[in-house]
Amino acid sequence: MTGTVYLVGAGPGAPDLLTLRAAKLLGEADVVLHDALVHPDTVALAARAEKIAVGKRCGRHSTAQQFINKRLVDAARRHRVVVRLKGGDPMLFGRAQEEIDALAKAGIAFEVVPGVTAALGACAELGISLTQRGLVRSIAFATPRVGAGERPSDWAQSVAAADAGAIYMGSGQAEAIVAALLAAGKSAATPVAVVENASLPTAQVRYTTLSGLPKLVASGSTGPALILLGAQFRAPVSTTDRAPMQLEPAPCHAASR
Repeated sequence: MTGTVYLVGAGPGAPDLLTLRAAKLLGEADVVLHDALVHPDTVALAARAEKIAVGKRCGRHSTAQQFINKRLVDAARRHRVVVRLKGGDPMLFGRAQEEIDALAKAGIAFEVVPGVTAALGACAELGISLTQRGLVRSIAFATPRVGAGERPSDWAQSVAAADAGAIYMGSGQAEAIVAALLAAGKSAATPVAVVENASLPTAQVRYTTLSGLPKLVASGSTGPALILLGAQFRAPVSTTDRAPMQLEPAPCHAASR
């Protein structure tokens, strides 16, 4: 038997933000290899499947990518429906291409099922459009993280040149992010919003400026965070840069409004 591997996006967190196709495949799956940050209720939709955690968390023990690739190939040779369940969208900072290449090399059929990426979930949480007519016409999705042995990235130049930016996996590198963006020409007064646990009941939103980002991040976080910067992310008038506003936890359905 040779089955099909489905690279499925689980969205930013809330299980009800799954696409219909993703939910259907989870119900049909024989085995699911899932990331660490996928909501337990989302994983539970694969009621009849063997569930294998292969998550990657910054600063914690994680499963090697080559091992994940091998498990996907092996699973497809034993099962009809194999789901690789990834947080957000598989094709955005999800290392999907490495898995696609491994599957193609082994002659395994695969399909990609898109998901809601974290930047869109975070903007929905804020109630602020990522693009805005006459103000924001270009956006850069970037991450400062560079794997061992990889060449340096020009991510800061891309973000500085765009009208707005969404920085993934960056909350642990706030000082380096600020230094890189200032060196690339971004203003220290650029508005910044940090959204944690977007789309979940534990979601938190905090506002600051680029220069204030390290202090805000150092004050603590409760979960995965996305850094958004651009003119549209200015703090509401009731807040100041010295005292970033922390909103009450948002309802689980907030990201769908």
